[in-house]
Amino acid sequence: MITHSQQITTYGRFPRRFLAPLMLGAILNPINSSIIAVALVPIGAAFGARPAQTAWLVSALYMATAIGQPLVGRFVDVFGPKRLFLLGAFLTVIAGIIGTVAPTLWVLVVARVILGLGTCAGYPSAMSLIRKVANHDHLESPAGVLTALSVTVQTIAAIGPTLGGLLIALGGWRLTMAINIPLGMAALLLGWMMLPAYGAGTQQDEREALRSFDWAGTALFAVALLGLLLFLMAPGTSTLWSLAMAASAGAAFAFHELRVTAPFIDLRLLWGNLPLLATYARALAASTTSYAFIYGFSQWMEEGRGLSASKTGLLLLPTFGVGILVSTLWGRTPQVRGKLVVGGTLQAVVGSGLLLTSPGSPIWFLAAVTALLGIPQGLLSLSNQNALYHQAHPESLGASSGLLRTFQYFGAIIASAATGMAFGHRADTTGMHELAAFIIIVSTLALLVTLLDRSLALAPGAGKSR
Repeated sequence: MITHSQQITTYGRFPRRFLAPLMLGAILNPINSSIIAVALVPIGAAFGARPAQTAWLVSALYMATAIGQPLVGRFVDVFGPKRLFLLGAFLTVIAGIIGTVAPTLWVLVVARVILGLGTCAGYPSAMSLIRKVANHDHLESPAGVLTALSVTVQTIAAIGPTLGGLLIALGGWRLTMAINIPLGMAALLLGWMMLPAYGAGTQQDEREALRSFDWAGTALFAVALLGLLLFLMAPGTSTLWSLAMAASAGAAFAFHELRVTAPFIDLRLLWGNLPLLATYARALAASTTSYAFIYGFSQWMEEGRGLSASKTGLLLLPTFGVGILVSTLWGRTPQVRGKLVVGGTLQAVVGSGLLLTSPGSPIWFLAAVTALLGIPQGLLSLSNQNALYHQAHPESLGASSGLLRTFQYFGAIIASAATGMAFGHRADTTGMHELAAFIIIVSTLALLVTLLDRSLALAPGAGKSR
């Protein structure tokens, strides 16, 4: 086993050996987020399910991840990243096995829940270790490593739809779940062999952390999120009870969190760090518009435009390819505000382009729209990540990073619900235009948040609040 002292051999430089398992862990969630986009229609056909029902495959993963990210992020800060990384990889393998043999849609939903819990450890583990090494080697801002992490995630997200289309063509949608078995096993092996086992507290600290952990707050947060999700997936008078459940559980959650010494989500810290709170709001909006496009547009291309899953996956490649290029070219520059303004504006432009789609839209036009989305994909994800790195307190970076992903995944839940409402029984062009209007509204609100956030102009790195 490789020890921490063996790996950090050059002062002031990041040890590269443990980046491989960290990047593998970080990609497990985005690859499952993007690969499902082209599998929703075949899964619906296999189980006789409508788009509003298959949307649960998206929302279930993100609900589990939204709850799991701050939970795992907090445990990363206490127990160290390696243990949580290995546990997440193990759950990924289990989810892959269950999903591969799932006999019904709802068993597949359960597998996606386990998958969400398993894949949520990679990102906070990576961010925590990067910060610890930066502090050890006295590096002020590891922009290169953060860029590498962002580009890796975007690269895998790019491969997801295309890989999904190829797997479906080769052996059906079940292969899109089976792929998690070798990926999870590789993460287990590389994590066990290469990740340094440091950053954890003493056994007494760990026992005290488990004893004093805010389990009640976690349960209230889960109930509030579930109630809101149930309403969003089928809004109407018949589901008002779930909205009432979400509101009451949310109020109880806020009341509880403000009175415990070690809250699940420190609302007082968030309120005292308004720049970080604004970053979370922008991440929520950016994720909502991005996933509304990816899930909605891909379903429309298959049902509304009549393309195959493999062709749809190929047409989504420009989005991620351009995003990777943008992140690579501008990832090392510390400025944040300009990137956020350009990214928010272009997302609204993409929404306007979707209003022009029709069953006869030429392939070149569809490819141009997906390529244009790649610019804000690259700018917004990287800018919000860099902003958080400077705005969050160092000792709670794991929890803060997990909470960033929570907001992003909640955006994906909103996008999934909006897609289900827009399409109903079929992903037709009318529903696509409704979804486009939704994208324009959300991206415009995100742009306003950026323009009104004065902290972004105080420092090139995103306005430190500490």
